[in-house]
Amino acid sequence: MRSPDHTRRVVVTGLGVVSPVGNDQETAWTSLVEGRSGLAELTRFDISKYEHKAGGEVRDFDASTWMDPKAVRRSEREMHYGVAAAKQAVADSGFEIDDANRTDVGVVFGSGAGGQQLMIDNFSTLVEKGPNRVQPTFIANALVDSTSGMIAIETGAIGHNIAMVSACSTGTHNVAEAAEVIRRGDCIAVISGSTEAPLLEVAHAGFTNMRGMGLPRPGEPIQTVSRPFDATRNGFVLGEGAGSLFLEDLELAKKRGAKIYAEVVGYGSAADGWDMIQPIEGGTGSARAMKMALERRGVPADQVDMINPHGTSTPVGDAREAEAVWAVFGDRAAGARRSLAISGTKSMTGHMMGAAGAFEAFATVMAVAEQTVPGTLNYRDADPACDLWVVDETVRMPVRYALSNNIGLGGHNGAVIFKRYDGD
Repeated sequence: MRSPDHTRRVVVTGLGVVSPVGNDQETAWTSLVEGRSGLAELTRFDISKYEHKAGGEVRDFDASTWMDPKAVRRSEREMHYGVAAAKQAVADSGFEIDDANRTDVGVVFGSGAGGQQLMIDNFSTLVEKGPNRVQPTFIANALVDSTSGMIAIETGAIGHNIAMVSACSTGTHNVAEAAEVIRRGDCIAVISGSTEAPLLEVAHAGFTNMRGMGLPRPGEPIQTVSRPFDATRNGFVLGEGAGSLFLEDLELAKKRGAKIYAEVVGYGSAADGWDMIQPIEGGTGSARAMKMALERRGVPADQVDMINPHGTSTPVGDAREAEAVWAVFGDRAAGARRSLAISGTKSMTGHMMGAAGAFEAFATVMAVAEQTVPGTLNYRDADPACDLWVVDETVRMPVRYALSNNIGLGGHNGAVIFKRYDGD
């Protein structure tokens, strides 16, 4: 354990992803850049009784590639996705976890809800077959922190290990807090990220009855269901998957000659204290989180070139997030200025809930590394209530700093900022 140093610089050296748009870094990024939607008609359960039929499913994924087959049988998709993304990120970083360093490598990896399918399955077993048939291993595999524990088992990283939960901001908070763990001196490197598998019929029904789910444009393909900030938006769509960022001390990364994607330079977290579902009027909680992220290490607001927003495609949520962006960045946010690019990747993945922030951190880091802003699929009709430069087609442009923003149910707001690394 080292002494705290809040000036310590932290960088991203590895990336991993499992998502509706691809199950590895290259495929997922290419899909985002080329505007390939991962949304389609759901196949996980019978949707004939539902008007809302779309979802972002992970496809062509084999959990046994990433985990011991016995552990796979005892767990479920939420864990499988998280372990796969984490192991991808470690491999991508080139960092070798061994007996000499494993106590200095941590895991900060969360989930919004944990293994809900295991709970549902075992409750059904209890009702149908009696208490003696309930699996003795299901609880250990269904907890919100089960994935962070399994990542430690699978990678050998046995330093600081924690799973943070903040609903739809879970991924954002886990990635940003992981950087703070390194600055605090607890670890030299951290496997960060989040995972979620919310494509359950009970969740689909609940969100439908909440009147939060969206529908495609009339007469248009199902892929148009998610259209953040568009005037015709009418609700979100669920997605699933995981994202992981391997973070480490810049000086140590340089010594081993690691590839550096970006630097983590800002973090803000703030609560609404307002409502369990709707963000606060004016988006003031989200605005406070973004301001904190700018001020923590003095990021110039006029040098933030891109935001990957929460942007779920709900009428109220998107409007309040737009208000928050204006509160922080002023008229730079205006669509006509074309100064602050908005890249709404949920248009292609759907809302991955607890995994959203980690996947979107991956997308934001790649935008910085590649100096490329993915377009927002389905954006066509500008909404005066969301006066933003919503990039509708992928554009190459200078990206000095990029911010990833998320807003969670219960009023949990998180923002993290990444900076282009030029070898300084």
